[in-house]
Amino acid sequence: MTIDSHAHLEMEAFGPDRDAVVGRAREAGLEAIITVGTTLADCERAVELAGRYLMVYAAVGIHPHEVKEIGNGTYDALRLLARRDKVVALGEIGLDFFYDLAPRELQIQRFREQLDMAQELDLPVIIHDRDAHAETLGILRPRRGRLRGVLHCFSGDAAMARECLDMGYYLSVAGPVTYRTADALREVVRGIPTERLLVETDAPYLAPQPYRGKRNEPAYVVETVRRVGEIKGLSAAEMGALTAANARRLFGLNGARAEGQEGIR
Repeated sequence: MTIDSHAHLEMEAFGPDRDAVVGRAREAGLEAIITVGTTLADCERAVELAGRYLMVYAAVGIHPHEVKEIGNGTYDALRLLARRDKVVALGEIGLDFFYDLAPRELQIQRFREQLDMAQELDLPVIIHDRDAHAETLGILRPRRGRLRGVLHCFSGDAAMARECLDMGYYLSVAGPVTYRTADALREVVRGIPTERLLVETDAPYLAPQPYRGKRNEPAYVVETVRRVGEIKGLSAAEMGALTAANARRLFGLNGARAEGQEGIR
């Protein structure tokens, strides 16, 4: 069993064949998928999908690309969604200084506000950090011990990984760990304790090497599990079980898939 700890099933890329995508994930051995909202509308869709599919859970938050759209009522709406059944985290929130689709100061402000909301709601956070490593750490340090969560699609160096681990966070690895040029990332993964590792697809983005250039989907997380297992000297089955246990522990998942259940309500 494996858990895809970060996908975007609510996005339009999956509109034509979402049922089939979830079916293939189940056939590939996944026990759960966490679908992660990035806008308020997508958060509403993520929660709806969690209600439709037995193996799907939801996270709700406003992505750094979208924080310009936060207005009166946005946070109240997120709070209501966060209390819905099968919502397990606040995210995807954070900083993206690569694309800079929102002013950096506004990203920082909204990141802090949403971290405060996660603490208020006692939810783990799913953190996006791209080309903003120092700023992300600077925001997290004063909250040490008051938050739990994961840095998704981790792209920092070994020193950043150690500091995040020291603060109690999990680190999640996506398809890029399978890329031929990703030696630096693989070296970072070697130093991450197996009990603090998660795996993800970030689907529809970042397809692993065998599917690179195609739309990513949760079933493909098994390629990431296999490669991470090779790095850690474990079989794919062992790595899948370990990362699934980690995801269950962080997100409070209980029995996402029971024998004989269908994938759709």
